[in-house]
Amino acid sequence: MKNHIPLLLLVFTLTSCVAKRKLTEANATIFSLQADSTRMAGNISSLQKNISDLQSEGKSLEQQLADTKRTLDKTKNQLSSTSNELQVTNRDAQGRIADQQKRLETLQALIDQQKKTTDDLRKKMTDALVKFSSNELSVSVKNGKVYVSLQENLLFPSGSANINVKGKEALGKLAEVLNQNQDINVNIEGHTDSIPIRARFEDNWALSVARATSIVRILTKDYKVEPLRVIASGHSQYDPIEANSTAEGRGRNRRTEIILTPKLDELYKLIEAGSSTGN
Repeated sequence: MKNHIPLLLLVFTLTSCVAKRKLTEANATIFSLQADSTRMAGNISSLQKNISDLQSEGKSLEQQLADTKRTLDKTKNQLSSTSNELQVTNRDAQGRIADQQKRLETLQALIDQQKKTTDDLRKKMTDALVKFSSNELSVSVKNGKVYVSLQENLLFPSGSANINVKGKEALGKLAEVLNQNQDINVNIEGHTDSIPIRARFEDNWALSVARATSIVRILTKDYKVEPLRVIASGHSQYDPIEANSTAEGRGRNRRTEIILTPKLDELYKLIEAGSSTGN
């Protein structure tokens, strides 16, 4: 019995050491597991925070996307409205351009017709007065008008406003053309040289006017040209075509000009319409 006591003590001692070691190992394991648990809890908390942050960021992005979509839709609507307005404006502009082009074409046609009428009238007057010489009269076109310039030696004695026989014959030929072309206005201008008049007239003004009115009376009374178409005026010596310093120049200045103008009513109406539209 006494021999078994040390063995028991040894076994107990060994058993007690093993138990302590296992307890120590168990405690170490528990501590490690607790530390791991704490780390995992921290990781989980961090992940949860990240998830929360991502969710918040996602909501913010969704809000930004929604705002961007609304802005885009608004921009699309504005662009569509602007495009419609531009289309309407473009159509209006094209319409105005087409109207203006049409007006210009009509205006050009009227100008061409005016030129043709003037050229035809010049030819008719030239043909009607062909028997008279160039030192008695001339027919020309200036500024869209036909000028029939009759020299004093064809129409009047010097210093007189009484038309002679050959002058009346010339006016009769001219009146035939006027009566066949009712859309012609007639402006008769008397002109003198610079030598003062000393006969029955007060001055060259009176002489130039008297000669113009004498021609008006012949045309309207003897040859039945419509009076409403005719205007008489005198320019005295103040619209010379040659210098008055020579006898030849003074002779050419003593003239009566019958200015024939085709009526431009349609042309004026078109111009006025264009001005009204432009305003």
